[in-house]
Amino acid sequence: MNTSGLSRRQFFKTAAKAAAAVSAPLIIPSRLLGADSPSNRVRVAHIGCGRIATGHDMPGVLNSGLADYVALCDLDSNRVAQAKHFIQNFKTASDHPRPDIETYSNYRELLERKDIDAVVISTPDHWHAQLALAAIYAGKDVYLQKPMTMTHAEGQALRDAIAKTDRIFQIGSQQRSWVQFRQACELVRSGRVGRLNRVEIGLPIDPTAPDSPEQPIPANLDFNTWLGPTPEAYYTEQRVHPQNTVTTRPGWLRHEAHCLGMITGWGAHHYDTAHWAMDVEHTGPSRVEATAEFPKNKIWNVHGAYHVELDYPNNVKVVVTDKFNNGLKFIGDEGWIWVTRDSEVTPSDPTAKLSKAIKALDASDPKLLDPNGLSVRLPVSKEHHLNWLECVKSRNTPLAPAPIAHRSNAACIISWIAMKLGRPLNWDPKAERFVNDDEANSMLSLPQRGNFGIHSILKS
Repeated sequence: MNTSGLSRRQFFKTAAKAAAAVSAPLIIPSRLLGADSPSNRVRVAHIGCGRIATGHDMPGVLNSGLADYVALCDLDSNRVAQAKHFIQNFKTASDHPRPDIETYSNYRELLERKDIDAVVISTPDHWHAQLALAAIYAGKDVYLQKPMTMTHAEGQALRDAIAKTDRIFQIGSQQRSWVQFRQACELVRSGRVGRLNRVEIGLPIDPTAPDSPEQPIPANLDFNTWLGPTPEAYYTEQRVHPQNTVTTRPGWLRHEAHCLGMITGWGAHHYDTAHWAMDVEHTGPSRVEATAEFPKNKIWNVHGAYHVELDYPNNVKVVVTDKFNNGLKFIGDEGWIWVTRDSEVTPSDPTAKLSKAIKALDASDPKLLDPNGLSVRLPVSKEHHLNWLECVKSRNTPLAPAPIAHRSNAACIISWIAMKLGRPLNWDPKAERFVNDDEANSMLSLPQRGNFGIHSILKS
């Protein structure tokens, strides 16, 4: 299935060819207005140059036809150099001039540049909030990889800052730009399954492994800054990312100081789709109950097998577990509709738990999928990065803005808190607090080390 204006086969073919060849917040730069010419193309910087950047985000920006890369930043000098060559070779492979791109190790120096309009952030999760806030207050529009933030408190701060500054913000919930997910949400919201009473979400899990010993810090990596607001820890490649490749799934995705596991990693996508279909994008559940297995390893210690149940408005029960096929099943009193991905975003993504017989979009009765006569039609996006860049130029609201991104991320985070505590929790979606539960509320934020984290941005 073609899920964007550029076929996914063409998308990765172009990326592979290139890889092988190697602050006034309300002011819109005048050159972004008017006819589409080189003088008004969006000038983009990228922070974080790893697997998801070169495998997904950079090709999305490059293929948009609306933007030019002018700067890159990463704490690993090898990776930022590789990313520069990737972009340059991508352009020359498409018969474009070789672009001049500046590279940085300090994101603050990059954000000081007045000629940069927008920033894409593809870093580990624990750096999302600080970098996005800094970019917003530097007057840049932001595309941020999901999940929005590591903690609920960070999400609130980032959402509120974006509202105050009127920046264009898009979270990387690209399923909103995939045809079958939009269609599924339109069908459910149009009542095709009758009264919706249950949503089943299947997510993968990441395997664990024994801890590896301390290793010398590579000369090309600023490890102390890489740790950022998280606690001090010894360096081992298992904790960070592979030094010999940019395409392998990095170790930080399995460590709770840097990522909460698949409940936010892929949960950010599927919870967002569920919210879209249930028409609850600006609220959340009222109750959550969960169990989960957590390995005893100190490094790869994110959750394993798990089961989460959440109560949503209109008496809809949402059940999330690794035992279901990877995708979403919307069950009503007149049938069910199923939706999943037809491909992965990058080759190193976990393989979807699916049989070959399962379709990307399916229903208990084929008639439920009839696209005619729907009462709800949702915005159409050819590609998620393109949608963001179009909105950077038009100043319209993109498909996955901060208020919506925060609510889906919040649902993932309170699910994780319930998994950690192993008992039922009542949640007030209006106050955004657990009801009469100090222990649970204390987990809505995390300590931040030294001068790192959102406080370093907000106090300045």
